[in-house]
Amino acid sequence: MGFESRQSWPARAVVTSGMPYGNKSLHFGHVAGVFVPADCYARFLRDRIGAENVLFVSGTDCYGSPIQEGYRHEVADGFQGTILDYVRRNHDRQKATLDAYDISLDIYQGSALDRAGQVHQEVTNRLLEKLYENGHLHRESTLQFYDVEAGQFLNGRQVKGYCPVEGCKSAKAYADECDLGHQFDPKDLIKPVSSLTGTTPELRPVENWYFDLPAFRQVLQEYNDQLALDDQIRPVVTKTVGEFLVPPVIFIKNELEPEYRAVADKLPAHTFHPAEGGKQSFSIEFSHISQRDIARDVLFSAGIKIRTGKALVPFRISGNVEWGVRVPIMEDVDGLTVWCWPESLWAPISFSATALEQRGGSLADVRDFWCSPDAKIYQFIGQDNLYFYGVAQPALWSALEEGNPMRPNPQPGQLQQSLLIANHHILFGKDKASSSGANKPPSADELLEHYTVDTLRAHWLALGLGQKSVGFKPKPWDPDPAKRTDPRVADPVLKEGTLLTNVLNRLARSCFYEAQKSFGGMMPLDTPDPQVISRAHQALADFEQAMYLTEFHTAQAAADEFIRWSNKWWTDGITQAQKLEDGEASRVRRQTLADSFYLLRVCALLMHPIAPRGCEMIAEYCNLPAQQMFSWSAGFEGNAELFGPEDVAESVSDLLPAGGHLCKELPPRTDFFKKFVAADTASSQNVAAAQDKTAGQDTSMS
Repeated sequence: MGFESRQSWPARAVVTSGMPYGNKSLHFGHVAGVFVPADCYARFLRDRIGAENVLFVSGTDCYGSPIQEGYRHEVADGFQGTILDYVRRNHDRQKATLDAYDISLDIYQGSALDRAGQVHQEVTNRLLEKLYENGHLHRESTLQFYDVEAGQFLNGRQVKGYCPVEGCKSAKAYADECDLGHQFDPKDLIKPVSSLTGTTPELRPVENWYFDLPAFRQVLQEYNDQLALDDQIRPVVTKTVGEFLVPPVIFIKNELEPEYRAVADKLPAHTFHPAEGGKQSFSIEFSHISQRDIARDVLFSAGIKIRTGKALVPFRISGNVEWGVRVPIMEDVDGLTVWCWPESLWAPISFSATALEQRGGSLADVRDFWCSPDAKIYQFIGQDNLYFYGVAQPALWSALEEGNPMRPNPQPGQLQQSLLIANHHILFGKDKASSSGANKPPSADELLEHYTVDTLRAHWLALGLGQKSVGFKPKPWDPDPAKRTDPRVADPVLKEGTLLTNVLNRLARSCFYEAQKSFGGMMPLDTPDPQVISRAHQALADFEQAMYLTEFHTAQAAADEFIRWSNKWWTDGITQAQKLEDGEASRVRRQTLADSFYLLRVCALLMHPIAPRGCEMIAEYCNLPAQQMFSWSAGFEGNAELFGPEDVAESVSDLLPAGGHLCKELPPRTDFFKKFVAADTASSQNVAAAQDKTAGQDTSMS
């Protein structure tokens, strides 16, 4: 009898993780905060609904102003390749790091690279043409920063200033967004400076395509109200999305109220809200963003300084930078490229189609995963990106629906809405990780010179980033140099690893060595004790519930408790056998071993998404294919259900009256979960070798 699930799982699933920019190697926060959780869930879903029904996709975000700026600096430092060479080098470095961390992507390509890049252009053409056909794209002349001294328009990252959104303290704002994800009109940027010349740039008109995002305010409100009732959605998602669904507002300092009163009759219809609770600003509220923009210009002309609130603004689709996905010709307008953020929203669709084609299918098979109500898309993102994935993307998907009904829940055959899994920041110590800070954080690759992959994965998943921002505090990077070498100071990163290296490792070794010592290397197939089966089913239910809610720290805690219980069951059973006469002792040892192999199998299944290397090694020595060992659809009343008659040996004299399964011989002192040894740096060496290879291509790809 199989395990009876209490949850409803999709027939097919896509797991995506945020796309790293193609201008750098991976930061540890990207691996820890996005890729490891996404990989954990993808592995769990493969075990739960079948690997053939799961796509885990991501890739390098090749386009955009950050890449252009990075390339410009690299060329200044002597890089001789093209911008595509630059992106490919960084992509290869990212892929090497992800491989080292056992990130099991079905595809990791790039939005500009190889077959995935070709497919991405095709998907872009179809989506934009459909948006235009449905009447949701319009051309608009807006202002773009222009550096007079350099004689050129500036891309988004070539302008820096202060965020104009009320309450935002970011001093790292670009042309139309800040590093905290706030969107604003370029003319609202405070104290803009060109990164090319250090001068104050001018604003000059340019024409681009825009998506009418404000028209979807009601649709998004209905969508967000639905999310609030879904127990799979983390509160940070609905809270952040809701912040953008308020009416357009302008904030003005209290001391400027007389100046405002002098021009109030020249403003579009609005509602005045006095300052409350000791706040320093009053606000004026408008019914539409266009009215707020008119008012802003009037107030600016009157010399009144303002701040704007969060609100839905027209979502820019195109730009005039050369390095980008091409916008299809519409209304005879040619030569524009897609702004990097919109095309990165549908890049996972492009990657999914490419992956299915590589599996032997067709690009059209992507509809079975992205357009079917019995499938689900799980998108792992950082909280800073919720505006794009939780506001812009749902509106875009709604706007693409056939017949243009503008509703939050698309019909079958249309792009379905995603389940957003947003993590809070993983901090470095107490602060947000910053390479420019006094205490520089390690790269993802550097960490592998001090920890095993399974240890890091287990620690990061236990942090509970779905609930709050949490500090990562590796001992080798302790701000106090004395603590780094003090053996009395524990390393918090190793806490979860000890469950693997001590407890689960001990249980696994005990099972195999006892089988080799006393039962001819056989796994006894006796029916486990009812208490063992009951406890295992409870652990499976607790773990599955936590994974359904994407509460990885809770899932890991459930596995931790069960692994410790299982290890104690083994110890108690062997201790009891040692007190008995030979015949009875042999029976108890056999039953304890049968129980413990069953418990080990369940332990490995639970920990497989978290620490895959060691768990797959357990499957190897159980002499079982991974798809049998790690399947939630298998029977869970004993181990005999895993094997066909040809896999089961006859009884070995009276030792195995129920028969047994021959395991692979385990050499002495073999560890399934190893403690880190400085000399054992295979993972970091693999990364270094891959990066050395790509680094050697820097000047050969021009």
